[in-house]
Amino acid sequence: MEIWINPACSKCRGALTLLDAEGAGYTVRRYLEDVPSQDEIRAVLGRLGLEPWDITRTQEAAAKELGLKDWPREGSARDRWIAALAEHPKLIQRPLITADDGSAVVGRTEEAVREALSRSRG
Repeated sequence: MEIWINPACSKCRGALTLLDAEGAGYTVRRYLEDVPSQDEIRAVLGRLGLEPWDITRTQEAAAKELGLKDWPREGSARDRWIAALAEHPKLIQRPLITADDGSAVVGRTEEAVREALSRSRG
């Protein structure tokens, strides 16, 4: 299991606390420092079953500067969104947890983190 975090994020710290309390084995990726490539973002989107606009933090300053709220949310714009996430990783919703079964979740709630745990424990 891997968890993409921003250490300054309270939801990320909460997810780590829960994973630790459950004795889960995981790898931490500080995605603002170890920025995911466009291919890695595509892969995690596939695991999540979501589109890039579904995991974009649209209230961030960079989102406003880019005018993301006006970007089309359709297949033809998908690569543009992925490029923006790779260029501005702060726009990526967090924490993202990839489970051992090949799926992933956005772990913003205790329920979502527990879902990732159950998928990783089989």
